[in-house]
Amino acid sequence: MTRLFIIAIFFIIGFAIGNSAYADDTIRTETTVISDGEMDTTIYSPPPSAISPQISASNSDLCTVGVAGAVQTQILGISAGRTVRDMNCEKLKNAKTMYDMGMKVAAVSVMCQDERVFDAMMNAGTPCPKDGLIGDKAKLAWQMAAKNETLEREKNNVGLRLFYGDDGTKTGISAVLAALAFLLLL
Repeated sequence: MTRLFIIAIFFIIGFAIGNSAYADDTIRTETTVISDGEMDTTIYSPPPSAISPQISASNSDLCTVGVAGAVQTQILGISAGRTVRDMNCEKLKNAKTMYDMGMKVAAVSVMCQDERVFDAMMNAGTPCPKDGLIGDKAKLAWQMAAKNETLEREKNNVGLRLFYGDDGTKTGISAVLAALAFLLLL
């Protein structure tokens, strides 16, 4: 039995030694390389970036719009953002709220602040309310207001006042123009 035990030990040692020779498959050599050349290395890196802020107006009850932007150079990057009020959205919300409260004439008056709505209402024969008047009375009030505005504009027009003004003004202007013409001829 001792012989069998010794043979088993030699067998195991021989097997272990035999497998250790194949455990390292690396071929080792030493090589010296001498080079007389130039080498350029180009490194590609991502460009610097200015990232504009995200302004979220996801709540549909807000009448604002987000505006953002960014500019980047090789040295400096700037980004900015802000919100802008949407006046038309506010007008529509106000008109809807007034209409929902039963104030229909006031809601129409709010909508009539838009020139397109005003023109459409006049063309449809249902003029926008004016000073508490509705219907034909409002139409007459709007026509009178337009006529008064035209008269006021003509009254304040400097060119028309010069030509249709009094004779003293015309004489003074002609004297000034004659003096300027004389100076130009010198």
